[in-house]
Amino acid sequence: MAGLLDLLNSDIGKSLISGASAKSGQSEGATAQVLSMALPVLMGAMKKNVQTPEGAAGLMGALSGKHSGGILDQLGDLMGNGGPSDDVVNDGAGILGHLLGNKQPAVENALSSKSGVDAGSVAQILKVAAPILMGVLGKQTKENNVSDGTGMSALLGSMLGGQPQENQSLITTLLDADGDGSILDDVAGMVLGSNKKEGGIGGLLGGLFGK
Repeated sequence: MAGLLDLLNSDIGKSLISGASAKSGQSEGATAQVLSMALPVLMGAMKKNVQTPEGAAGLMGALSGKHSGGILDQLGDLMGNGGPSDDVVNDGAGILGHLLGNKQPAVENALSSKSGVDAGSVAQILKVAAPILMGVLGKQTKENNVSDGTGMSALLGSMLGGQPQENQSLITTLLDADGDGSILDDVAGMVLGSNKKEGGIGGLLGGLFGK
């Protein structure tokens, strides 16, 4: 299974970067930087969610239905002409609300502070990315015959694993935003193999993945 950097370097990734850039008004370089940090966070949230039967059933249901991968067949049309439609963005907003809940602003602010992109633009980039990421997962779920939470957790882990050093350093920067402990301990553990459980602003996002 290709990792997240491979995804960003693929035709799908290039379309995603282009569309998110147009929608947010940010350069493609800045958009790609935000995505390289944001996608592991979103996938980490999914990986945590599927560890409960309810979370696994919810994600599997979405991936076998609306988010089965069909969106990838029309990416060129969706991402052209000034970026994706409001339907795509609204769908992304719903996905983010489900994944991140009331911690979403804190995640957006953390990504903003590390990327130098304003939080409003980060929010737009995430809304464009979420449906595409779900489509990629839906396609992979079908191709790998994933049928339960255990299989989904393994699939997400394989996509999170093997991050190159430059991407790891970006994620490390995000995870320890104030040098005083991880803001996303669980994602740090998944992405970096770290088991840091220090304080700092961890309390702010401690409940993000249902700890």
